Amino acid sequence: PACCFRCCSFPPSPPAAEIGWSLCGVWLPVAETLLFNALREAIDEEMARDPHVCVMGEDVGQYGGSYKVTKDLYEKYGELRVLDTPIAENSFAGMAVGAAMTGLRPIVEGMNMGFLLLAFNQISNNMGMLRYTSGGNFTIPTVVRGPGGVGRQLGAEHSQRLEAYFHAVPGIKIVAVSTPTNAKGLMKAAIRDNNPVLFFEHVLLYNLSETIPEGDYICALDQAEVVQQGSDLTILTYSRMRHHCLKAVKQLEQEGVSVELIDLVSLKPFDMETIARSIRKTHRVIVVEECMKTGGIGAELLALITEHCFDDLDGRPIRLSSQDIPTPYNGTLENLTIIQPHQIVEAAQQLIAGRL
Repeated sequence: PACCFRCCSFPPSPPAAEIGWSLCGVWLPVAETLLFNALREAIDEEMARDPHVCVMGEDVGQYGGSYKVTKDLYEKYGELRVLDTPIAENSFAGMAVGAAMTGLRPIVEGMNMGFLLLAFNQISNNMGMLRYTSGGNFTIPTVVRGPGGVGRQLGAEHSQRLEAYFHAVPGIKIVAVSTPTNAKGLMKAAIRDNNPVLFFEHVLLYNLSETIPEGDYICALDQAEVVQQGSDLTILTYSRMRHHCLKAVKQLEQEGVSVELIDLVSLKPFDMETIARSIRKTHRVIVVEECMKTGGIGAELLALITEHCFDDLDGRPIRLSSQDIPTPYNGTLENLTIIQPHQIVEAAQQLIAGRL
């Protein structure tokens, strides 16, 4: 079911650097961290802090993970805490549930998140429900993480967006990372949480770099991030689409449109307090997602916005989503299936002008 070949390109190992200002007034080089390294640092720090944290998945050990998120952890912590598994997603997801029931805090890597459809039964019927069906006798502190989203010509089976598939499953939390900073902070929070957390990473964001906070930096699992304040329009997005939206916002600002951009971060539960506060200010909202349109994250979010914020809206809420087709391998067709910055700009212009 899963790949037995290396379909993923290696991220570069040396981090980028920028110039930073020190307290003594001297310009010094400040190292930036790539997103995949931020995840690795978070896992490494939590494994050092808590001996109950362990990692399991295909090629997470000696190979270091398909995108090098677990690089060198096998040598540091040994094969009992960084466990290479067979190509059997349903089996090792079930093993993680059992490990969590007995006191461990497993991190399960899906080499590609699309393969975790083979573990859907374990994630939904066991991982999500056992705390409830056991009357609270067991907690399942498990993180299920890995690369997903539409890459660059990875084909339909490697371009899955599973957030909507799992969104209806009771008992789990879902987060989607978009920057090295929130990747590290959310990973540490997810490992420490006593509930199962589905942790979505985008295959095209691993090489993003930025300077991340030092020390024990943790993000809240249930809070959205206001990326930019604005007054004319609210744009809600997550994962890779955050960066498409930033390009669109830059163009809209040149046209005099003030956009409030919010990265949802938490896909389950939604941070409706932050979302509603923004809509009460701007009175217009666009949801931008890479998920499919039918039954997607945007569909559920717009339903909640209509329930809670209907009277605050001056125009109908807009949903910009991927087309409901398997992702083509052809690069040009692949780009046509997902939302691009110019489409966000056009939708915003029409909404502001009252044509939508």
